[in-house]
Amino acid sequence: MSRIGKKPVELPKGVSASLSGQTIEVKGPKGTRSFTAGDDVTITIDGTTVKVTPRGTSKRARQQWGMVRSMVANLVTGVTDGFKKELEIQGVGYRAAMAGNVLKLSLGYSHEVNFEVPKGVTVASPKQTEIVVEGIDQQLVGQVAANIREWKRPEPYKGKGIRYKDEYIFRKEGKKK
Repeated sequence: MSRIGKKPVELPKGVSASLSGQTIEVKGPKGTRSFTAGDDVTITIDGTTVKVTPRGTSKRARQQWGMVRSMVANLVTGVTDGFKKELEIQGVGYRAAMAGNVLKLSLGYSHEVNFEVPKGVTVASPKQTEIVVEGIDQQLVGQVAANIREWKRPEPYKGKGIRYKDEYIFRKEGKKK
């Protein structure tokens, strides 16, 4: 039995959920999100709780049970608190600045990198060496943060590049004389 799937998802105050077929739509203070579940699970809404149960005992139904419950919980978290990824830039002369809807990155290349911020995500640069990506869609926030990090991944010798705030970079020793 799925330990995650058994737990019901609580809807906090100010959040409402509606069900049409296999599609659940969650509305909250930060916006609206929806998710369509497969035919292997049944979603039910009882007042302020959302329950997910498998249809049958097949392996796929049991796999989908926990996954769908996690997706519904992420919808609720997204419309109430939102998701946030913090990046930091390390390196001499490396910096970031927002100009309208474009993140301008100076990363040691011969040119400045212009990163167009997609819809549904807000990117801020409170300091020159910090980038904060926020939004209600966890997948989109993580993907945008990964795309920004991809421009200059941290290298193992000096640690220069763009890294996640809590990321540990395994450092290597340089050449011996």
